[in-house]
Amino acid sequence: MRSLTIEGSAHPSFISALRLDDLSLCDAIVDFFDRREDKKTDGSVGLGQVDKSVKNSRDLIINPKELQGEDHAPLMAYMEQLHQCYLAYSKEWEFLGSILKRVHIGRFNIQRYGTDGHFGQLHSERTSLNTLHRVLVWMTYLNDVPGGGETEFPHFGLKVKPEKGTTLIWPAEWTHAHRGCVVTEGPKYIITGWMHFGAED
Repeated sequence: MRSLTIEGSAHPSFISALRLDDLSLCDAIVDFFDRREDKKTDGSVGLGQVDKSVKNSRDLIINPKELQGEDHAPLMAYMEQLHQCYLAYSKEWEFLGSILKRVHIGRFNIQRYGTDGHFGQLHSERTSLNTLHRVLVWMTYLNDVPGGGETEFPHFGLKVKPEKGTTLIWPAEWTHAHRGCVVTEGPKYIITGWMHFGAED
């Protein structure tokens, strides 16, 4: 058996990078994160398992019902910006817009990676029946990272430098396995989660 080359294809990655209109939201979310020390946990992998050789971060999990709180206003404003990013993404890939007309976002994370922080294990976001509902992944870098901390997509030969306000959207499938490179000079803050199929009308 031998591999064949398929002619006439540009081989898109389906990874989009967009920039938030209001970068002050990034500062407000970082401040929100920093003020909630009692709510943070060590970053976990799999079923809540902590292994700092795989993922070394501090995480703050947000449930959507919490967004109604007055102190969560920066996150509500961010969600409006994220929606605009999704609309731009769905215009780029017209078929997606035809099947994902209503989007649901469940719980999501704000994360801080200090110097030497990383999510070094190659992973994807849809790997079991428990994660089958995930369609897209989204992530926004909340600060400029002095050194390292790139998001690497090895299948596409792509490394994205963390820059404040840059928002990535990509498919949750195994094809888009990725990792967070080691932060050589930190910190690195991100906000990240998933888009699911929403309820039908």
